[in-house]
Amino acid sequence: MKSLKRKLIQWTVLVLTNGNLSGFVEGTIYKGPLKQFCVPGLNCYSCPGALGSCPLGSLQAVIGSYQYNFSFYVMGLLLALGVTLGRFVCGFLCPFGLIQELIHKVPSTKIKPHRIYGYLKYVVLAVFVVALPLLAVNFMGLGQPAFCQYICPAGTLSAGLPLLLANPKLRSVIGGLFSLKSAILALTILGSVFIYRFFCRMLCPLGAIYSLFNRISLYQLQFNEKKCVHCGACAKACRMDIDPSEQPAALECIRCGDCVKSCPTRALKAGFRFRPKGNLSEKTPYTMSSCNRCGHCAQSEKTRHDGRAST
Repeated sequence: MKSLKRKLIQWTVLVLTNGNLSGFVEGTIYKGPLKQFCVPGLNCYSCPGALGSCPLGSLQAVIGSYQYNFSFYVMGLLLALGVTLGRFVCGFLCPFGLIQELIHKVPSTKIKPHRIYGYLKYVVLAVFVVALPLLAVNFMGLGQPAFCQYICPAGTLSAGLPLLLANPKLRSVIGGLFSLKSAILALTILGSVFIYRFFCRMLCPLGAIYSLFNRISLYQLQFNEKKCVHCGACAKACRMDIDPSEQPAALECIRCGDCVKSCPTRALKAGFRFRPKGNLSEKTPYTMSSCNRCGHCAQSEKTRHDGRAST
């Protein structure tokens, strides 16, 4: 049931964020008032069906321009989503993440990549989203959205290809840049067949941003060590190759909930984390972060010790 709910949420987000169906027929881009707002996941601004803006595209536009009208809005949105949800956005609210999951269902040998490749997305974030739009400027001092222009496979799939199919005139001006991006898209599709969420793991700068908040976000994967029997079922169920019993707040965790479903003792749960009230119970095991230094435990221990001494 939890898997079904997650899929329903993913499909709902995909449909709602790309509801301009006439754009696919006419080969046009929606430019109405909703385009002032960013969607949480990776969804290209130029997609004919897109009703909102991509946060990465908006961030690059802000960095590379003189006018910072939406800088606080874009950064505020990313910070709010990161602090509240972390990479829950990747697992539930990103249309391109859903597309990769569907591609991964193609029968093939599945590969678990080394974790070191996961750091590539931070390099992409630093170079193509921040450095190049800020430093590589034209004669007017304006930077280009380098990630969108040279890499983004989501834009090629959802915007470039549909617009070319609907507009014959655009096909006559296809150049080397589109060939490069098509090759990156082909690599992403091929990689997604063999590696679960290939692009999310290795290249997505938006996932890199949200991952920085995974350890402090309100929505957390919570682990109860007292209930754990160390069967390893959660690690086997995790398609992002994480051991939730060791790293419940891992940077790569997309909060999909597969580990929660697999746990036979319910030692894992996903939800919003708040400080527990009252006495700590088995469901809220003691951690140093939950101690408020009230001294009640020391006092009760002294009382027990005095009682044993008097008898």
